[in-house]
Amino acid sequence: MEERRAEIGGVRTRLLLTSGAGPTTVLLHGFGDSADTWRPLMMELAARGRTCVAVDLPGFGAAAPLRRDLLLPQWDHFVSALVRETARRTRGPVVVAGNSLGGLLTLRTAQHDDLPVIAAVPIAPGGLDRPRWIRLLGDDFLVRRLLALPIPVPRRLIETVVSQAYLRAAFFRPAAIDPIHVATFADHLPNRTAVRRLVAVGRALAREAGAGDLRLHQITCPLLVVWGEEDRLLSPQGAEMLADAVPDATVLRLTGCGHCPQIEQPAAVAAAMDRFLVACCPRARRRRNCRERPVASPPSRAPETETSSMPRSGSSSNVGTTPSASTRSGPPPA
Repeated sequence: MEERRAEIGGVRTRLLLTSGAGPTTVLLHGFGDSADTWRPLMMELAARGRTCVAVDLPGFGAAAPLRRDLLLPQWDHFVSALVRETARRTRGPVVVAGNSLGGLLTLRTAQHDDLPVIAAVPIAPGGLDRPRWIRLLGDDFLVRRLLALPIPVPRRLIETVVSQAYLRAAFFRPAAIDPIHVATFADHLPNRTAVRRLVAVGRALAREAGAGDLRLHQITCPLLVVWGEEDRLLSPQGAEMLADAVPDATVLRLTGCGHCPQIEQPAAVAAAMDRFLVACCPRARRRRNCRERPVASPPSRAPETETSSMPRSGSSSNVGTTPSASTRSGPPPA
C-alpha cells in the first residue's frame, strides 16, 4: 500500500493507494476519522485485484483545515475534484464509497450525473436521520468532563478517553477491534484544542446535514448499501429507505457489526463489493478491467435476470450467522 501527499481541489491532503484492475474505488472516511480507517478493506480488495484510493477529507487526518464557511460545500468540491482527477488519471469512471460522513458525501456525489461515477457504495451513510454520528465525541460524558477540567491534561489521558468513546460508539464488539485502528483514530486528536475543534465542527455540521438536503431520486448509478445490524450511531433502517428511493439499489446488512463494517467485517464487505463491481461493469465481468471505458458517461446496464449473481434492484441480502427479520426477500449474493 502506497502513501503519498497531494493537492486536490486546492487542498493539501494525504492519499493511500493500492494497485489492481477494474474501476478505481475512491474511499471517503467518516467524521473525525482519516484514510487509515480503510486499510483493512483496502488489503482485502487488493487481494481481489481491485484498485483503491483513500483520502483524508479536509479538516481531518493530515489534510489542510476547513475554511470558516459552510462545511458540506467544501467537502462536495473536494470530492468532485478527487473523482475527476482520478477518472482523468485512470482514463475511466470511478466507484465512490464512503462510511458515515463519507457515506453522506458518496450519496451527494452520486446525485450528480455530470461526474464520472459508475457506481456508489454508501456504508452506514449519514444524512438520513438524527445526526448522532457527528456528535460522537460531543455527547460522550467522559469527553465532556475531560474538556471541562481546569488543569492541564496529559496527551495519554486524552488519547485514552477519545479511544474509549470511539470504541463504545462505533463497534459492536469493541474488544475484538485491533488496537492499532483505535490508536490511529486518537492520534489525530493529540490535545484538548483538537478535540474542541472537532466538537465545534460537529455542531456546525449538525445544523447543515439532514435528509432534506439529499435528492435521492436523482441517483441513477447502481448503489450497494452496506449497514451493520448493530449500528449504535445510525439506524440500519436507513438501508431500506435508500432501497425504496433508488431504483438500482442492493442492500447488504451485516449481523454482528456496528457502524464501521470496513473495520469489523472487511472480508464480507470486500466480497460484496467485488461481486457488485463485476455486476455493474460488463468489461470487469469479462476481464476485471474497466479502464478503457470512456469517462463522459456511465455504462449502460443490461436487464437483470433471476440468474444474476447479484440481488435484484431494491433487494437485500444478509451476511452473518443470524438472518435479519427485516431483510427483504430476493436471491442472496453468490
